[in-house]
Amino acid sequence: MEVVHISAECYPVAKAGGLGDVVGALPKYQNKAGITSKVVLPMYRTPFLYTSDWVVDYKAKAYMGGWEFEYTIIKEVSNKLGFDLYLVDIAGLLDRQKIYGYADDAKRFTAFQIAVVHWMSHWNHQPTAVHCHDYHAGLIPFMMQHCYDYQNLKDVPTVLTIHNAQYQGWMPWAQSLLIPRWDLSKKGLLDWGDSINPLAAAIKCASKVTTVSPSYMQELMHNANGLETLIAAEKNKCVGILNGIDHEVWNPSTDNYLTEHFSVKTVTAGKQKNKQNICDQFGLDAAKPLFVFIGRLVGEKAADVLPGALHIAVQTYGAKASYVILGSGEPAVEAGLTNLALANNNCIKVSVGYNESLSHGLYAAADFLLMPSRVEPCGLNQLYAMRYGTVPMVRSTGGLQDTVIDMGDEGGYGIRFTHANETDIVQSIRRAVEVFENKKHLLWMRERMMQINHSWEQTVQSYTRVYDSI
Repeated sequence: MEVVHISAECYPVAKAGGLGDVVGALPKYQNKAGITSKVVLPMYRTPFLYTSDWVVDYKAKAYMGGWEFEYTIIKEVSNKLGFDLYLVDIAGLLDRQKIYGYADDAKRFTAFQIAVVHWMSHWNHQPTAVHCHDYHAGLIPFMMQHCYDYQNLKDVPTVLTIHNAQYQGWMPWAQSLLIPRWDLSKKGLLDWGDSINPLAAAIKCASKVTTVSPSYMQELMHNANGLETLIAAEKNKCVGILNGIDHEVWNPSTDNYLTEHFSVKTVTAGKQKNKQNICDQFGLDAAKPLFVFIGRLVGEKAADVLPGALHIAVQTYGAKASYVILGSGEPAVEAGLTNLALANNNCIKVSVGYNESLSHGLYAAADFLLMPSRVEPCGLNQLYAMRYGTVPMVRSTGGLQDTVIDMGDEGGYGIRFTHANETDIVQSIRRAVEVFENKKHLLWMRERMMQINHSWEQTVQSYTRVYDSI
């Protein structure tokens, strides 16, 4: 079995969020299970490009509308990620440092997809399945089936995984000219809401559609940013598969980012040493419970509620706890948290930006991880936290609901709340402080969550069943 993954992100090559983590891990574990799994993504100018060895695999020309462009496929030679990695270079479009955020993103990702399909159409064999991730690869199932130049790929099964349905890649119909010669009678497969919608097209055209948790699959039928009726109509080919985490990367016993390693047996002492390191770094008291937030400072993560919630928590509980926020996003949220930290310098610290090393350190040091997300298709942060003995405090939505059992329920090891608002967050902080003071129960929760198996091996089996079914 040979599976080709097509994505905009893949850790450690290029990552903006959970999509990168998934595409960086799933193919590796598929290869370990005997599936030949490959990854194709744009050739951004990231550090990984310049610290790896490459060979040119293919070079050709393709058309995007009336523009003939040259593309180059390069392959990483050492297989150091555990799978064959291919990058697509298109001068003027993909040769940039950032993944997203450019005015011509629609054109960039359309050209990327055209290059990938054009390349695959010239292989001397056909893959078992083409696995497309999010809207950045959403036009590929359509092009494989309905573009005249790629008809030799029309019978290759395709899988779409929706990591986040809020982003759909909308394009005006004028840009339909960018897609290589296609069967105009199939216009309805591209259309949703009077525009070209790559995510909707992929849902219609893919052989199977997966989401990154079972609960998110159900939620999309009621909250999918305009795609609710489409997903409900296509529900028979949809399945929710919970993401795993890479236990080789996220392992407190071996984590390269940690100077103090620990296991289930040494969790109390190990976390305290890591906590002391972080508290020394930020000027906090390591004797107090440490709450952290790690992620994008955007409304989807309910980060806009954090300044008000933490202000109330400090007013209510005084300096009984410490808080560290790591992330970047909306300027107003960044400013609100920065100002709050300046006013409460003894207990609140903010680090604006993305810092992989610091994130590992915070998971190892923290007592509690706060995730009040409005939308969380799967969520990986809560899984990382549990692996490091950090109690997740999550809103009951998507994958958070699937992976965290509230401590008030039988066998519960986390804290769940219903609403992404100040009241529920502050109430959860109160519960967390009470748990922190009950050291015996806190230790039980830590040991319980650290032994839960969220590895990729069982997730790989679920995807294999999907491939087998098509």
